[in-house]
Amino acid sequence: MPGSDANRTGRTGKIARARGTRADDPARSGRTGVSENEPRAASPDEAQQVRDSYVALRDQISRVIVGQDEVVDQILMCVFSRGHALLVGVPGLAKTLLISTVARSLSLDFSRIQFTPDLMPSDITGTEVIEEDKGTGRRELRFVPGPIFANVILADEINRTPPKTQAALLESMQERQVTIGGVRHGLPDPFFVLATQNPLEQEGTYPLPEAQLDRFMFQVLIRYPKAEEELEVVRRSAHKGEEEISPVMSGEEIVRIQQIVKHAPVADHVLRYALRLVRATRVGEEVDPANPRPQIVDDYISWGAGPRASENLVLAAKARAILDGSSCVTPEHVRAVARPVLRHRVLTNFNAEADRVTTDDIIDGLLKAIPVDGADAREGAQMDRVLRGE
Repeated sequence: MPGSDANRTGRTGKIARARGTRADDPARSGRTGVSENEPRAASPDEAQQVRDSYVALRDQISRVIVGQDEVVDQILMCVFSRGHALLVGVPGLAKTLLISTVARSLSLDFSRIQFTPDLMPSDITGTEVIEEDKGTGRRELRFVPGPIFANVILADEINRTPPKTQAALLESMQERQVTIGGVRHGLPDPFFVLATQNPLEQEGTYPLPEAQLDRFMFQVLIRYPKAEEELEVVRRSAHKGEEEISPVMSGEEIVRIQQIVKHAPVADHVLRYALRLVRATRVGEEVDPANPRPQIVDDYISWGAGPRASENLVLAAKARAILDGSSCVTPEHVRAVARPVLRHRVLTNFNAEADRVTTDDIIDGLLKAIPVDGADAREGAQMDRVLRGE
């Protein structure tokens, strides 16, 4: 999405329609032709190229967004990991502006869907209409794509629409396709759903089902800005909307980075550490006597994270390592992404609510209690130097 096309990010109304593309036409839908199964272990040069692209993206985003460095990092990790993100924050924290700015900094098609109680599934996925040929008088069904046919989807206030419409996103998020009238229509590649949710004003909302929450790789919490950051926001308010954003990455480059992240090497001791973190959240499961489950789990968790959490935790750790310019994934990278990966996959019980214990508190307790076995920091650094060819 070129930065000069302001209409794409400035569309308002109930639904901002994506520019029509036939889903069954790979050339028009933005498919790049890169095989997802092609092995792509990152070389030191490739890792540095990804790091340079990440720095360039951060520079463009910072022209509009003040602070929120951790939030921006988590969104970019989702983009480079081929995942989806749910942004949770009170009104006025620039959730929508942040997502639209990310889309403007990428040369991708962008579509905003404003979720409302009267939104229907066909309003998202598209519908079939009867079209008549004026010359022959013949009628046939023609599929009209909905706003879901774009690269970056902003699902604004996703919890304000009924479950039937929320479920319309499930197939697109997991299978990256929609089925209309028994016909499957592939979505553009790359494809991301970046949804927002307001933790306040829960009256008249429809909480997301656990199956849909699990499709989001990250749940990103957006907090109030610091005093100096808020001062800078106020200073910039006179020039709001006048910032020029230049796209720095194309869809083909993003897919290439996704392959690098996907096939980044991970040592067995890092995999085992990530697995121990996830399995420790499951109440009632057998516990390794050598690594007993922390008491905070039995006290405050009613349901733990599933296998998709393990996959996403390792994948996010790969993205964190690549963005740091490293060719080696370490337990520290796993720890850095544990909160956004696990916080929406761990269900707390009444005791946690009564004691005001949040999922982040529980995750912090797990990070303190679960030991890191295997290679130590010195061995990890040596492995990194070997992979860099030093």
